[in-house]
Amino acid sequence: MAADPGMITTVLEVAPRPGPRPRTTPTNPHTQLDQQPTDPGVRDRLVAALSRLPSVRWAPSAISVPGAEALWLEAAAARGPADAFLIGREFAHLHPAPDFSLHAMVPPALARVLVARGWAEPHPVARMGLIPPTAVMVYAPRDDGERAVVEAVVAASHQYATGTAR
Repeated sequence: MAADPGMITTVLEVAPRPGPRPRTTPTNPHTQLDQQPTDPGVRDRLVAALSRLPSVRWAPSAISVPGAEALWLEAAAARGPADAFLIGREFAHLHPAPDFSLHAMVPPALARVLVARGWAEPHPVARMGLIPPTAVMVYAPRDDGERAVVEAVVAASHQYATGTAR
């Protein structure tokens, strides 16, 4: 999946996520407690799609729980603002089983839309004002339709981190 310059506009127009929000922990570690995918292939297809983002390498997260895999930008590609990164050049990370949610840094307008439409929630530390409000938990996709939305959100996070977001 190559980053599409129009991706953020598409994600800003995303429909509301069906059903109630999943339960999550109110503090660190910030974890999704229910509504995980029942088909393990959903997660595999998400990882495969995100692996095609340009200038990205997978590595263990430097800030998340053990087993979390992060998307790190190559140094030359990391041209986004400071609030586009969780730590270093890590702009998103996927939580291991049984959680399967992810944290991503997204543009402020996108963060507001994702929260309002039920796809994400602010990171608890962002709610306290200790990290930027661009830090959100994106809920685990329950099926391939939701996976496509989550892919678009992470692609938008990638654009933000590379400085290519419009």
